[in-house]
Amino acid sequence: MIEAPIVDLTDPELFSSNEFWKVLAWLRANDPVHWHEDGKGSGFWVVTRYDDVTAVYADAESFSSRFGMRLGSDEDAVSAVSQRMLIVSDPPDHTYLKRVLSKAFSASEMSRLEGLVRDVVREVMDDAVDAGEIDFLDVAKLIPNYVVCAVMDLPREDWAWVGRTTTDAFEGEDEETRSGAHSEIFLYFDDLLRQRRGGSGEDFVSRIARDRRATGEPGQDRLLTDEEIVFNCNGVLAGANETTRYSTAGGVLALAEDPDQWRTLRAGGAAAIPNAVEEILRWTVPGVHALRTVTRPAAIGGQPVGVGDRVTVWNVSANRDEAVFTDADRFVVDRSPNRHITFGAGRHLCLGARLARLELAAFLGELLERVERIELCGEPRYNASNFTWGLRKLPVRLVAK
Repeated sequence: MIEAPIVDLTDPELFSSNEFWKVLAWLRANDPVHWHEDGKGSGFWVVTRYDDVTAVYADAESFSSRFGMRLGSDEDAVSAVSQRMLIVSDPPDHTYLKRVLSKAFSASEMSRLEGLVRDVVREVMDDAVDAGEIDFLDVAKLIPNYVVCAVMDLPREDWAWVGRTTTDAFEGEDEETRSGAHSEIFLYFDDLLRQRRGGSGEDFVSRIARDRRATGEPGQDRLLTDEEIVFNCNGVLAGANETTRYSTAGGVLALAEDPDQWRTLRAGGAAAIPNAVEEILRWTVPGVHALRTVTRPAAIGGQPVGVGDRVTVWNVSANRDEAVFTDADRFVVDRSPNRHITFGAGRHLCLGARLARLELAAFLGELLERVERIELCGEPRYNASNFTWGLRKLPVRLVAK
């Protein structure tokens, strides 16, 4: 029997060293619903198997998001946005908000956004291929930031600041830095909303400012409040920037480390891109965990959990579950089927999933068209987050065709 590892999923070093996979694999095999002490006199459940993770996502009545959706959240900050920000809300408010916010990312909108995404990716890749040897994170962070800023019609001169501040809000070195960055973004969107409310623009902010949400009373609806708009603009900005950045970089690393998979992708051409996008998403999983709070007696995989307990579902573990994915610990660029849960599941399926797929597909298209091979030029380095995780440094050389 494999010796039990030390299980401390709050240890930043476990993530910066890229060593957490073996801990999660042991939990899946031996203790799939694990009680984790947090050193503060309390703790939380760690759910690691695919079926259990998706069951928690599906049961919003038992497992609430409104008390926070990540470990280490500031309770006062969560309380301030609860039931007004999509990711920390439960039905019916979650349902009413999502109906409004999701319109900008619906399937019918993707054809309109496709040209915008292609233009952004082409511009970024022009510079990347010309440079040759680069830190690929400098490329990966530009694509989603430029796209979401363009979707929101933010002034071009603000784009770099928006990207930096969004990263600080979620990956700042301490709570003061993270809190300050969130406040700056809130103030930025508050000012933007004052300029655009009542206007006829087709950007994301203008559209949701004039749309109406249900109230729960038959036949009644209302405009979103300023707070609902500002909080959710922050959420969209963060989700768009962080996830696609880490998935793009992680995909490049996977293709560089396994030239056979790069050759398979090149041989398949454009037809191979959709499966490659899904495998990159499964493999990289920037959204490491999500937190829920138990609101009524329940059980997960036969393990009873009590009211008030905190439950964490680990997307990174579910995506490597051997019971669901053949050769789960291998990057297989043409894997199919691929039922990953990188974007979560159930009601909280990520709002920007379609846009993220569109960006990754456009990027792979440019990569196949322009690049002969990808060479590592140094040691990849990872961030130290157990929430939004991925590469923070990736020295590569893109050898042009």
